[in-house]
Order: sequence, then C-alpha cells, then structure tokens
Amino acid sequence: MIEPYSDWAILAIFVFLYSLIAGRLSKTWLSDAIIFSGFGLLFGAFGLNLIQFNVTSENLKTIAELTLASILFTDAANANLSILRNSLRLPWRLLAVGLPLTIGLGFIAGQFLFPQFSPAEAGILAVMLAPTDAALGKAVVTNPQVPDNIREDLNVESGLNDGICVPLLFTLLAIANPDQTDTNNTASLLFNLFTQQIGIGALIGASFAVIGVQLRSFCLQRDWIADDWQPVLPIALAIACFASAQHLGGSGFIACFVGGLTLGGMIKKEKEDLLIAAEATGDALSLITWVIFGASVVPFVINELTWSAFFYAVLSLTIVRILPVFLAVLGMGLDRWSTLFVGWFGPRGLASIVFAVIVLDEKLPHSRDIGIIVACTILLSVLAHGFSATPLANWYGQWSRRQSAQP
Repeated sequence: MIEPYSDWAILAIFVFLYSLIAGRLSKTWLSDAIIFSGFGLLFGAFGLNLIQFNVTSENLKTIAELTLASILFTDAANANLSILRNSLRLPWRLLAVGLPLTIGLGFIAGQFLFPQFSPAEAGILAVMLAPTDAALGKAVVTNPQVPDNIREDLNVESGLNDGICVPLLFTLLAIANPDQTDTNNTASLLFNLFTQQIGIGALIGASFAVIGVQLRSFCLQRDWIADDWQPVLPIALAIACFASAQHLGGSGFIACFVGGLTLGGMIKKEKEDLLIAAEATGDALSLITWVIFGASVVPFVINELTWSAFFYAVLSLTIVRILPVFLAVLGMGLDRWSTLFVGWFGPRGLASIVFAVIVLDEKLPHSRDIGIIVACTILLSVLAHGFSATPLANWYGQWSRRQSAQP
C-alpha cells in the first residue's frame, strides 16, 4: 500500500526541485527530455530502484497521447500565422516529398539490415520512425535566435506528419497481420483511412475551436467567466479535440494541431495568458512520460540492444532524415546550412512511442524486435537532439543574422 505513494512522492519532489531551476537549465545544453529520462533511469530499477511505476502498454500509450495532444495544441496556437503564410512552401515540401522519401529510405534500410522482417514489417518500422516530435523539438521551435520562418516550418511539419502516418501504419498492420487474408483492396483501404483520419481530425479540430472561441467571447461579454478559469479552457478544448476525433475514427493529433491553429488565429489579445496553463500541463505530462521512458524503456533497450538495431537508429536520425530534406527543398533556393539545420532537427519521440505501443499490442512475428529498434532510436534522439538543440540553434541564429545583414 505504501509503494505507490513513495513513487509519487519522489516524482513530486523532483518536479518541485526542477521547477525551481527550470529557467536556468533551459539555457544549458541539457534538454528537458534528457533530464527527465535520466532521472527515471537513475531512480528506476536499473539504478537506485526507488521508483517502480506499474507501466502497462495502455497507460503508457494514454500518457504519451495526451502529452503529444497537449503540446501540438499549444504549439499550434502559439504559431505566428502571418509568418507561416509566407513560408508554407517548405512544410508542404517536407510533408509531400520529404516524408514519403523518409519512409522509403527507412523501408530499404530495414529490409537490408533485418532480412527476417516481412516487407510489411519493414514498412511499419519506417513509418513508426518517420514522424518528427514537437516536444523534443521545442528547444528549437521556441528559440528566438532561430529565424521565425524556420521555427514555424518545423512546428507545422511536426504537427502534421504524425497524423499523416497513422492511416499508413494501420494499413501496413492490416497487411502484416497473419489473420488478414484479403490484401486486394489495400489502395482503397489506405485512401479511406487517409480521408477519414485527416478529414475527421481537421473537421473536429476546426469546428471545436471555432465554437469554443465563440462561446468564450459570448460569456466574456456577459462577465460569466472567472479569470482563474480562463486558462482551463484550452486544456479542456485540446483534450476534447483529441478524444472526440479518436472516438469518431479521425486523427486526434491532426484535430489538436488544426484546433490550436484555429484558436490561435481567432484570439489575438491575451493569448499568452490564456495558454499558460495548457503549456504547463503539456510540460508536466512530458515530464511524466520521459521519466517513465527512462525508468522502464531505457533499461529494456540497454539489455536487448543489437548492433543492427543501433546502426538502423543512427541511419534513421541522419541519412534517412537528412537526404530526403535536401531532395525535398530542391529548387526552393534554401541555402545548404538552413537545409542541414532543418534536416538534423527531425527528432523522434512521443509519436513513435505511441506507434510502438500500438505495434506491440498487435503481436506481429517481430513486434519485439521492432520495439527495440524504435526505443533505441528515440533514446539516441533524446541524447543527440537534446545536447545539440541549444548550441546549434544559437549558432544558426547568429549565422542567419549575419547573412541577412550582408548587402
């Protein structure tokens, strides 16, 4: 009866202490994900064994989904739409050209390194690691040193690519499932899933945000809303967008991103004060997710890691991501350093965790191997992108300003 309380007591003390120095740590090379995962590893079974969260696939999936939904909503709501309208070519290139190329290269690498995988399983692995993560990329997309258009472009890419990958993942799971015998309608299944996931998700997100903003304005005019309840509205709206879209067969991630964009575009005044609680909620959920990742998943990766899995993870974070970005931006006039910066900052995190839980529950012939590869890639991304985010963002921002200042 005591152990669960001791787990939460240790976690709460850590949250309190971290909150006291979060501002100072944000100026260092240590990202939130590194600190949180490191805490989980140190205090978990692999280290001091002081916390023993009862982690199941379902509760890990729920926490990761809610974390990602909250972050997508607030990041989209904070987006500068005027800047985004002037630079939409890049995110659409990254999604329409870069994302399919990334999946294709990941599939080829998977078939080469893991010949025991079926083509569908190699495709599943590639799709699981194709989406970039808004949470791990936060240090870049919120850094004022980075040019506004690049920050907004990376934010849009990470906000939409996971939702786009969901129907493709489900299609490949249907093909890979041994019980699936009819694969003649794969194209039709994929089309229906795409239109359903994206269409329903976008419709739910936009409509909920429009109705929510209108109701808020109506109640504000009549002085019905208490000031301390206003920051709760975006939190409830984000969860409503996500859960409703998921329930109706759409993508909750698309719903949250579109809902956040819509809300941010409609509310011009006091947006920062309105979103402060939602941002804090996303940060808190992110902390819990990465602590669980460090305590439960990292030891599993360390014990089960193979050289082929490690090599695939390195390829996924480098060539498989960066080469498609270079090909996607051809003809746009984007300089090589900007292209390399965008290519490098494609971290893998929460979306891949959610996908991994889904695939593990399907119990494919090589689900365990796929889970190890994905977890290894996420761990390397936490380290590589976490340590490089602040210094590279600062360097790139200074370089961009020098280029802009040249006649």
